[in-house]
Amino acid sequence: MNTQTFRRATVAVTAAVLLPLGLTACSAEASGDGAAAPAAASSQSAAATTTADGPFGPGCASVPKDGAGSFDGMAEDPVATAASNNPELSTLVTAVKQAGLVDTLNNAENITVFAPTNAAFAKIPKADLDKVLADKAMLTDILTYHVVGQKLTPKQLENGSFETLQKGRLTTEGSGESFTVNDSAKVVCGNVPTANATVYIIDTVLMPK
Repeated sequence: MNTQTFRRATVAVTAAVLLPLGLTACSAEASGDGAAAPAAASSQSAAATTTADGPFGPGCASVPKDGAGSFDGMAEDPVATAASNNPELSTLVTAVKQAGLVDTLNNAENITVFAPTNAAFAKIPKADLDKVLADKAMLTDILTYHVVGQKLTPKQLENGSFETLQKGRLTTEGSGESFTVNDSAKVVCGNVPTANATVYIIDTVLMPK
């Protein structure tokens, strides 16, 4: 083999070896696998965080999807008005009106309301409920016991004790999306925002001690 032929063979072998390596590098660079995966993971993490910061719980499924009674609609109104647009809270709204607390709740700033559902009020014998509704002082006492003078996050509910507007105290415990109030009432739809309050919808009416 002469010198020229040997050089040509060497160039051909070198090209055959380097070409696949070059194509592999270009393919990895074009696909962006090294950078795209962390970005996707970051995006998914952000989405999960956003979801966790919003309303949670099985009772949230009964909240209207749109309109004034939806989560977006409630966020625009003060708490008593927002509650009046939620069909699951109509008994509570009747009680609030009966006690003359609509303006008090709507004008308060940065409060938390533990709002019993209609089913929660239905647990009370009708004769007893009628008696409470007819006694404005007793009704006011019970309703203001459901209100705390600060906005509470789910994290604060994990092992909390809070003074209410009624001047009594209520306790909360739980984690994740499972919380109880006074060891008896379960939060069925929590962390619902209104214009001036955070609402935790509960399945039992709280009674002050």
